[in-house]
Amino acid sequence: MQSNWREALVRPDAAIHDVLKVLDETGIRLVVVVDESDRLLGVVSDGDIRRALLRGMDFGEKVTQVMNPNPHVARIGERRDVLRSLMERFSLIHIPLVNEDNRVVGLETFQHLLRPLVRDNWVFLMAGGFGTRLRPLTDNCPKPMLPVGGKPILETILESFIAAGFRQFFISVHYLPTVIKSHFGDGSRWGVTIRYIEESIPLGTGGALGLLPDIDPLPLVVMNGDVLTQLDFNALLDFHVAQEDAMTLCVREYEIQVPFGVVEGIDTRVTEIVEKPVQKFFVNAGIYVISPDALKRAYPPRRLDMPDLVKDMLALESKISMFPVHEHWLDIGRPDDYATALRVGRDRGLAL
Repeated sequence: MQSNWREALVRPDAAIHDVLKVLDETGIRLVVVVDESDRLLGVVSDGDIRRALLRGMDFGEKVTQVMNPNPHVARIGERRDVLRSLMERFSLIHIPLVNEDNRVVGLETFQHLLRPLVRDNWVFLMAGGFGTRLRPLTDNCPKPMLPVGGKPILETILESFIAAGFRQFFISVHYLPTVIKSHFGDGSRWGVTIRYIEESIPLGTGGALGLLPDIDPLPLVVMNGDVLTQLDFNALLDFHVAQEDAMTLCVREYEIQVPFGVVEGIDTRVTEIVEKPVQKFFVNAGIYVISPDALKRAYPPRRLDMPDLVKDMLALESKISMFPVHEHWLDIGRPDDYATALRVGRDRGLAL
Protein backbone atom coordinates (compact mmCIF):
# COMPACT_ATOMS: atom_id res chain seq x y z
CA MET A 1 0.00 0.00 0.00
CA GLN A 2 1.15 3.54 -0.76
CA SER A 3 2.83 4.80 2.42
CA ASN A 4 1.90 8.47 2.02
CA TRP A 5 -1.65 7.87 0.83
CA ARG A 6 -3.18 10.36 3.29
CA GLU A 7 -1.37 13.17 1.49
CA ALA A 8 -3.47 12.36 -1.58
CA LEU A 9 -6.77 13.14 0.16
CA VAL A 10 -8.56 16.43 -0.65
CA ARG A 11 -11.94 17.90 0.19
CA PRO A 12 -14.58 18.59 -2.49
CA ASP A 13 -14.20 22.37 -2.14
CA ALA A 14 -10.50 22.20 -3.10
CA ALA A 15 -9.59 24.04 -6.29
CA ILE A 16 -8.05 22.22 -9.25
CA HIS A 17 -4.79 24.11 -8.73
CA ASP A 18 -4.70 22.67 -5.19
CA VAL A 19 -5.01 19.21 -6.69
CA LEU A 20 -2.10 20.01 -9.01
CA LYS A 21 0.00 20.87 -5.97
CA VAL A 22 -0.88 17.58 -4.30
CA LEU A 23 0.00 15.63 -7.44
CA ASP A 24 3.34 17.41 -7.74
CA GLU A 25 4.34 17.17 -4.08
CA THR A 26 3.32 13.58 -3.41
CA GLY A 27 4.42 11.99 -6.68
CA ILE A 28 1.18 9.97 -6.56
CA ARG A 29 -0.69 10.05 -9.86
CA LEU A 30 -4.10 10.08 -8.17
CA VAL A 31 -5.96 12.40 -5.80
CA VAL A 32 -8.83 11.02 -3.73
CA VAL A 33 -11.74 13.34 -2.95
CA VAL A 34 -13.33 12.68 0.45
CA ASP A 35 -15.81 14.36 2.75
CA GLU A 36 -15.08 15.48 6.30
CA SER A 37 -15.45 11.86 7.51
CA ASP A 38 -13.04 10.59 4.82
CA ARG A 39 -15.88 8.92 2.91
CA LEU A 40 -15.02 8.50 -0.75
CA LEU A 41 -16.60 11.00 -3.17
CA GLY A 42 -14.44 10.50 -6.24
CA VAL A 43 -10.93 10.49 -7.66
CA VAL A 44 -8.89 12.69 -9.97
CA SER A 45 -6.13 11.10 -12.01
CA ASP A 46 -3.07 12.59 -13.60
CA GLY A 47 -4.83 12.12 -16.96
CA ASP A 48 -7.92 14.04 -15.77
CA ILE A 49 -5.72 17.05 -15.01
CA ARG A 50 -3.97 16.90 -18.39
CA ARG A 51 -7.30 16.72 -20.21
CA ALA A 52 -8.50 19.73 -18.22
CA LEU A 53 -5.37 21.59 -19.31
CA LEU A 54 -6.07 20.82 -22.95
CA ARG A 55 -9.67 22.03 -22.56
CA GLY A 56 -8.44 25.31 -21.13
CA MET A 57 -10.36 24.82 -17.90
CA ASP A 58 -9.99 27.46 -15.21
CA PHE A 59 -7.90 25.87 -12.50
CA GLY A 60 -9.70 27.95 -9.89
CA GLU A 61 -12.74 25.69 -10.38
CA LYS A 62 -13.56 23.09 -7.73
CA VAL A 63 -12.09 19.62 -8.03
CA THR A 64 -15.59 18.18 -8.39
CA GLN A 65 -15.63 19.60 -11.94
CA VAL A 66 -12.99 17.11 -13.08
CA MET A 67 -13.28 14.18 -10.65
CA ASN A 68 -14.59 10.72 -11.48
CA PRO A 69 -17.47 10.18 -9.01
CA ASN A 70 -17.67 6.42 -9.62
CA PRO A 71 -14.14 5.01 -9.33
CA HIS A 72 -13.19 1.39 -8.86
CA VAL A 73 -12.47 0.59 -5.21
CA ALA A 74 -11.45 -2.42 -3.15
CA ARG A 75 -12.04 -3.47 0.44
CA ILE A 76 -9.14 -3.14 2.83
CA GLY A 77 -7.56 -6.55 3.43
CA GLU A 78 -8.36 -7.88 -0.05
CA ARG A 79 -5.89 -10.50 -1.31
CA ARG A 80 -3.02 -9.26 -3.47
CA ASP A 81 -3.88 -11.58 -6.36
CA VAL A 82 -7.47 -10.30 -6.38
CA LEU A 83 -6.29 -6.68 -6.32
CA ARG A 84 -3.85 -7.30 -9.14
CA SER A 85 -6.50 -9.03 -11.26
CA LEU A 86 -8.92 -6.14 -10.71
CA MET A 87 -6.33 -3.51 -11.59
CA GLU A 88 -5.20 -5.39 -14.70
CA ARG A 89 -8.76 -5.82 -15.93
CA PHE A 90 -9.53 -2.09 -15.70
CA SER A 91 -6.00 -0.80 -16.47
CA LEU A 92 -5.70 0.86 -13.05
CA ILE A 93 -2.45 2.07 -11.54
CA HIS A 94 -4.07 3.05 -8.22
CA ILE A 95 -7.11 1.85 -6.37
CA PRO A 96 -8.58 3.35 -3.17
CA LEU A 97 -9.03 0.93 -0.30
CA VAL A 98 -12.21 1.48 1.72
CA ASN A 99 -13.82 -0.03 4.80
CA GLU A 100 -17.42 -1.14 5.22
CA ASP A 101 -18.51 2.51 5.72
CA ASN A 102 -16.89 3.57 2.43
CA ARG A 103 -14.21 5.47 4.31
CA VAL A 104 -10.87 5.62 2.57
CA VAL A 105 -8.30 3.73 4.63
CA GLY A 106 -5.51 3.25 2.12
CA LEU A 107 -4.36 3.44 -1.48
CA GLU A 108 -2.91 0.45 -3.32
CA THR A 109 -0.66 0.82 -6.37
CA PHE A 110 -0.21 -1.64 -9.19
CA GLN A 111 3.54 -1.06 -9.10
CA HIS A 112 3.60 -2.12 -5.44
CA LEU A 113 1.91 -5.38 -6.39
CA LEU A 114 4.62 -6.16 -8.91
CA ARG A 115 8.35 -6.43 -8.78
CA PRO A 116 10.17 -3.14 -9.43
CA LEU A 117 9.41 -1.78 -12.89
CA VAL A 118 12.19 -1.98 -15.47
CA ARG A 119 11.79 -0.23 -18.81
CA ASP A 120 13.51 -1.70 -21.88
CA ASN A 121 13.12 1.55 -23.83
CA TRP A 122 16.27 3.52 -24.61
CA VAL A 123 16.52 7.12 -23.44
CA PHE A 124 18.34 9.66 -25.60
CA LEU A 125 19.75 12.67 -23.70
CA MET A 126 20.87 15.54 -25.92
CA ALA A 127 23.93 17.19 -24.41
CA GLY A 128 25.98 18.47 -27.34
CA GLY A 129 25.09 22.17 -27.33
CA PHE A 130 27.50 25.05 -26.75
CA GLY A 131 25.46 26.84 -24.05
CA THR A 132 26.37 30.17 -25.63
CA ARG A 133 23.86 32.22 -23.66
CA LEU A 134 25.35 31.01 -20.38
CA ARG A 135 28.90 32.15 -21.06
CA PRO A 136 31.27 32.58 -19.29
CA LEU A 137 29.88 29.74 -17.13
CA THR A 138 30.11 27.40 -20.12
CA ASP A 139 33.53 28.47 -21.39
CA ASN A 140 35.09 25.35 -19.88
CA CYS A 141 31.99 23.36 -18.93
CA PRO A 142 29.18 21.95 -21.12
CA LYS A 143 25.83 23.40 -20.06
CA PRO A 144 24.41 19.99 -18.96
CA MET A 145 27.35 19.64 -16.58
CA LEU A 146 26.67 22.87 -14.69
CA PRO A 147 26.05 22.03 -11.04
CA VAL A 148 22.64 22.38 -9.43
CA GLY A 149 22.00 21.00 -5.96
CA GLY A 150 25.53 19.63 -5.70
CA LYS A 151 25.59 17.62 -8.92
CA PRO A 152 25.56 18.23 -12.71
CA ILE A 153 22.18 18.90 -14.33
CA LEU A 154 22.67 15.86 -16.57
CA GLU A 155 23.29 13.60 -13.59
CA THR A 156 20.01 14.68 -12.01
CA ILE A 157 18.22 13.92 -15.28
CA LEU A 158 19.89 10.51 -15.52
CA GLU A 159 18.98 9.60 -11.95
CA SER A 160 15.36 10.67 -12.51
CA PHE A 161 15.08 8.21 -15.38
CA ILE A 162 16.82 5.48 -13.39
CA ALA A 163 14.32 5.98 -10.54
CA ALA A 164 11.54 5.49 -13.10
CA GLY A 165 12.98 2.13 -14.20
CA PHE A 166 15.00 3.06 -17.30
CA ARG A 167 18.36 1.34 -17.72
CA GLN A 168 19.66 2.11 -21.23
CA PHE A 169 20.87 5.55 -22.29
CA PHE A 170 22.39 7.34 -25.25
CA ILE A 171 24.02 10.71 -24.65
CA SER A 172 24.83 12.94 -27.63
CA VAL A 173 28.03 14.97 -27.21
CA HIS A 174 29.88 17.58 -29.25
CA TYR A 175 31.08 20.54 -27.16
CA LEU A 176 33.73 19.49 -24.61
CA PRO A 177 32.69 15.84 -24.89
CA THR A 178 35.47 14.56 -22.62
CA VAL A 179 33.97 16.39 -19.64
CA ILE A 180 30.73 14.45 -20.01
CA LYS A 181 32.26 11.09 -20.95
CA SER A 182 34.81 11.11 -18.13
CA HIS A 183 32.08 11.83 -15.56
CA PHE A 184 29.53 9.24 -16.66
CA GLY A 185 31.73 6.59 -18.26
CA ASP A 186 29.81 3.50 -19.34
CA GLY A 187 27.13 4.04 -16.67
CA SER A 188 28.30 1.18 -14.45
CA ARG A 189 28.56 3.55 -11.50
CA TRP A 190 24.75 3.82 -11.64
CA GLY A 191 24.14 0.22 -12.72
CA VAL A 192 23.01 1.25 -16.21
CA THR A 193 24.30 1.24 -19.78
CA ILE A 194 25.45 4.50 -21.34
CA ARG A 195 26.53 4.84 -24.98
CA TYR A 196 27.67 8.05 -26.63
CA ILE A 197 26.62 9.58 -29.93
CA GLU A 198 29.36 11.94 -31.08
CA GLU A 199 28.53 14.75 -33.47
CA SER A 200 31.60 15.70 -35.52
CA ILE A 201 29.72 18.86 -36.51
CA PRO A 202 26.65 20.38 -34.82
CA LEU A 203 23.54 18.68 -36.20
CA GLY A 204 20.82 20.69 -34.44
CA THR A 205 18.45 19.56 -31.71
CA GLY A 206 17.36 16.44 -33.60
CA GLY A 207 20.11 15.63 -36.07
CA ALA A 208 21.99 13.31 -33.70
CA LEU A 209 19.02 10.94 -33.89
CA GLY A 210 20.25 10.03 -37.35
CA LEU A 211 23.49 8.70 -35.82
CA LEU A 212 21.74 6.14 -33.65
CA PRO A 213 22.57 2.48 -34.27
CA ASP A 214 19.83 -0.09 -34.69
CA ILE A 215 18.10 -0.55 -31.35
CA ASP A 216 15.17 -2.54 -30.05
CA PRO A 217 11.89 -1.69 -31.84
CA LEU A 218 10.48 0.24 -28.91
CA PRO A 219 9.58 3.93 -28.59
CA LEU A 220 12.57 6.13 -27.82
CA VAL A 221 12.35 8.74 -25.05
CA VAL A 222 14.25 11.90 -26.00
CA MET A 223 15.05 14.79 -23.66
CA ASN A 224 17.14 17.94 -23.77
CA GLY A 225 20.08 17.78 -21.40
CA ASP A 226 19.34 21.18 -19.87
CA VAL A 227 15.80 20.56 -18.59
CA LEU A 228 15.05 19.91 -14.93
CA THR A 229 11.65 18.40 -14.26
CA GLN A 230 9.70 16.11 -11.98
CA LEU A 231 7.68 14.76 -14.92
CA ASP A 232 6.42 11.21 -14.49
CA PHE A 233 8.29 9.51 -17.34
CA ASN A 234 6.29 6.31 -16.98
CA ALA A 235 3.03 8.22 -17.35
CA LEU A 236 4.44 9.84 -20.50
CA LEU A 237 5.52 6.54 -22.04
CA ASP A 238 2.29 4.78 -21.08
CA PHE A 239 0.33 7.60 -22.69
CA HIS A 240 2.36 7.36 -25.89
CA VAL A 241 1.90 3.60 -26.15
CA ALA A 242 -1.84 3.81 -25.46
CA GLN A 243 -2.28 6.52 -28.11
CA GLU A 244 -0.30 4.50 -30.69
CA ASP A 245 1.35 7.74 -31.76
CA ALA A 246 4.20 8.35 -34.16
CA MET A 247 5.42 11.01 -31.72
CA THR A 248 4.40 12.54 -28.42
CA LEU A 249 5.50 16.06 -27.52
CA CYS A 250 5.57 17.24 -23.95
CA VAL A 251 4.16 20.76 -23.73
CA ARG A 252 4.16 23.39 -21.03
CA GLU A 253 1.55 26.11 -20.58
CA TYR A 254 3.07 29.56 -21.06
CA GLU A 255 1.34 32.85 -20.27
CA ILE A 256 1.92 36.28 -21.75
CA GLN A 257 0.17 39.34 -20.31
CA VAL A 258 -0.50 42.17 -22.72
CA PRO A 259 0.55 45.35 -20.83
CA PHE A 260 -2.26 47.47 -22.33
CA GLY A 261 -6.01 47.48 -22.66
CA VAL A 262 -6.91 45.47 -25.77
CA VAL A 263 -9.67 46.99 -27.89
CA GLU A 264 -11.86 44.72 -29.96
CA GLY A 265 -14.18 45.92 -32.66
CA ILE A 266 -15.90 45.51 -35.99
CA ASP A 267 -14.78 48.04 -38.59
CA THR A 268 -14.67 51.30 -36.63
CA ARG A 269 -17.11 50.22 -33.94
CA VAL A 270 -15.72 49.25 -30.52
CA THR A 271 -17.35 46.09 -29.17
CA GLU A 272 -15.22 45.47 -26.10
CA ILE A 273 -12.13 46.56 -24.24
CA VAL A 274 -10.18 44.06 -22.14
CA GLU A 275 -7.65 45.45 -19.68
CA LYS A 276 -4.26 43.71 -19.79
CA PRO A 277 -5.51 40.29 -20.93
CA VAL A 278 -3.47 37.15 -20.39
CA GLN A 279 -2.86 34.91 -23.40
CA LYS A 280 -1.99 31.25 -22.89
CA PHE A 281 -0.02 29.00 -25.19
CA PHE A 282 1.42 25.51 -25.11
CA VAL A 283 5.18 25.59 -25.71
CA ASN A 284 7.58 22.78 -26.49
CA ALA A 285 8.98 21.34 -23.23
CA GLY A 286 11.97 19.62 -24.84
CA ILE A 287 10.84 16.06 -24.01
CA TYR A 288 9.59 13.61 -26.64
CA VAL A 289 8.68 10.01 -27.29
CA ILE A 290 9.41 8.82 -30.82
CA SER A 291 8.18 5.56 -32.31
CA PRO A 292 10.53 3.56 -34.54
CA ASP A 293 8.79 4.51 -37.80
CA ALA A 294 9.05 8.21 -36.99
CA LEU A 295 12.68 7.79 -35.97
CA LYS A 296 13.48 6.62 -39.49
CA ARG A 297 12.72 10.15 -40.72
CA ALA A 298 15.89 11.35 -38.95
CA TYR A 299 18.03 9.24 -41.31
CA PRO A 300 20.42 9.82 -42.99
CA PRO A 301 22.29 12.02 -40.47
CA ARG A 302 21.92 15.72 -41.30
CA ARG A 303 21.28 19.01 -39.59
CA LEU A 304 17.80 18.66 -38.19
CA ASP A 305 15.97 20.48 -35.41
CA MET A 306 13.18 18.71 -33.56
CA PRO A 307 10.50 21.14 -34.84
CA ASP A 308 11.59 20.19 -38.38
CA LEU A 309 11.08 16.51 -37.60
CA VAL A 310 7.63 17.31 -36.18
CA LYS A 311 6.70 19.28 -39.31
CA ASP A 312 7.95 16.44 -41.48
CA MET A 313 5.76 13.93 -39.64
CA LEU A 314 2.75 16.26 -39.79
CA ALA A 315 3.21 16.59 -43.55
CA LEU A 316 2.94 12.80 -43.72
CA GLU A 317 -0.26 13.02 -41.65
CA SER A 318 1.35 11.00 -38.87
CA LYS A 319 -0.35 10.99 -35.49
CA ILE A 320 1.35 13.33 -33.01
CA SER A 321 -0.05 14.03 -29.55
CA MET A 322 0.59 16.58 -26.81
CA PHE A 323 1.33 15.58 -23.23
CA PRO A 324 0.94 18.57 -20.88
CA VAL A 325 3.58 18.90 -18.17
CA HIS A 326 2.08 20.26 -14.96
CA GLU A 327 4.97 19.10 -12.78
CA HIS A 328 7.99 21.23 -11.92
CA TRP A 329 9.80 22.10 -15.17
CA LEU A 330 12.67 24.46 -15.88
CA ASP A 331 14.61 24.96 -19.10
CA ILE A 332 18.07 26.26 -18.20
CA GLY A 333 18.89 28.36 -21.24
CA ARG A 334 19.74 31.75 -19.77
CA PRO A 335 21.59 33.06 -16.71
CA ASP A 336 18.27 33.94 -15.03
CA ASP A 337 17.08 30.34 -15.50
CA TYR A 338 20.25 28.97 -13.96
CA ALA A 339 19.93 31.37 -11.02
CA THR A 340 16.35 30.13 -10.54
CA ALA A 341 17.51 26.51 -10.58
CA LEU A 342 20.17 27.25 -7.96
CA ARG A 343 17.65 29.04 -5.76
CA VAL A 344 15.06 26.27 -6.02
CA GLY A 345 17.74 23.69 -5.33
CA ARG A 346 18.74 25.51 -2.15
CA ASP A 347 15.17 26.06 -1.00
CA ARG A 348 14.04 22.48 -1.56
CA GLY A 349 17.31 20.75 -0.82
CA LEU A 350 16.88 19.12 -4.21
CA ALA A 351 18.64 19.29 -7.54
CA LEU A 352 15.60 20.89 -9.12
